[in-house]
Amino acid sequence: MKDAVLLVNLGTPDAPTAQAVSRYLDEFLSDSRVVSLPRWLWLPLLRRVVLPRRAPKVASKYASVWLPGGSPLEVHTRALADAVAQRMPGVPVRHAMRYGQPALAAALAQLRDEGCGRILVLPLYPQFSTTTTSSVADVVARAGGQGIRMLEDYHLDPGWVSAVAGSIRAHWQARGRGEHLLMSFHGLPQRVVDRGDPYANQCEASAHAIAAALELPADAWSLAYQSRFGAGKWLQPATIDRLDALAAGGVRKVDVVCPGFAADCLETLEEIGMMLAEHFAGKGGELRAIACLNDAPAHADAIAALAARDLAAW
Repeated sequence: MKDAVLLVNLGTPDAPTAQAVSRYLDEFLSDSRVVSLPRWLWLPLLRRVVLPRRAPKVASKYASVWLPGGSPLEVHTRALADAVAQRMPGVPVRHAMRYGQPALAAALAQLRDEGCGRILVLPLYPQFSTTTTSSVADVVARAGGQGIRMLEDYHLDPGWVSAVAGSIRAHWQARGRGEHLLMSFHGLPQRVVDRGDPYANQCEASAHAIAAALELPADAWSLAYQSRFGAGKWLQPATIDRLDALAAGGVRKVDVVCPGFAADCLETLEEIGMMLAEHFAGKGGELRAIACLNDAPAHADAIAALAARDLAAW
């Protein structure tokens, strides 16, 4: 009976087409962890109104960032798993997606079929949220929890903090240092946080740890939340609003890093690197997006160390 590590990311459509995106969004937005409305109300609305309108628009966004090897999230997550495997000889290291392919449940079954008696599931969400991490735990529970252990967050792990700080320093060395560093995290409905979700507190803790590692004064950086969806109140400040405030204050060169994303994806490449970069340019500024950690050596080192420590503590 051997150990195995399964890295889990959110998910992605199989192709940058309306049909593939609709199929992916249907699975994603049908999860009650993601949208908590009553199923009888939400599912007909989702399938009859939201998906027909949204899928073609989202597909065009995916097409603008699609890589020869597939979706950026899939390409980078697969490469990270391979890099972690190189650091953990004798331990199978695979990757899976909570939504889409390769499916999490199937990946767990495959590892068990290969004789893995202990499987460490490591969601690539540094900050815990009931909307993401708990959804992975739901699948693990349905698969039968015996022999499976899950790492819930690593938002203050020194290796991970050092890797993020190092990527920012490398960006500054290559392109010069901007006037302000904006740390943009994925947004969350405020009602979820009000119910006790620790995500916002963990994002703030991560941001402060990264700023401390970079020895930044308080006025040199700020935190914001991106990717709002729907009409309800979301975590504040919104990334677009923070950029507008910086522009109004005379800041013309902003570096944006997304520490909550382990791998580059639609939200970092298109939303930050294209849409918000164009928006900020319209305000007279330059937005320089800092790449996610992806399969960088420091990131693979940090994830491998996390996995090894958790296996040793099991």
